[in-house]
Amino acid sequence: MKIAEIRELKTEELVERLASLKKEVNQLEINHSISPLDNPAQIKQVRRTIARINTELRNRELNK
Repeated sequence: MKIAEIRELKTEELVERLASLKKEVNQLEINHSISPLDNPAQIKQVRRTIARINTELRNRELNK
């Protein structure tokens, strides 16, 4: 997910997306510890998306 797509979403949608991505990265890490994933870089992508969403939420909080 790109930053332009994140900026278009409402705050409530970002919070929901953040929660689902956190669950997803947790599940990916568990699956990867049991048996290697086909694409372990997927964990990195999800973590970066979480960071982008957190950054946008923080910017919105500061700009109120």
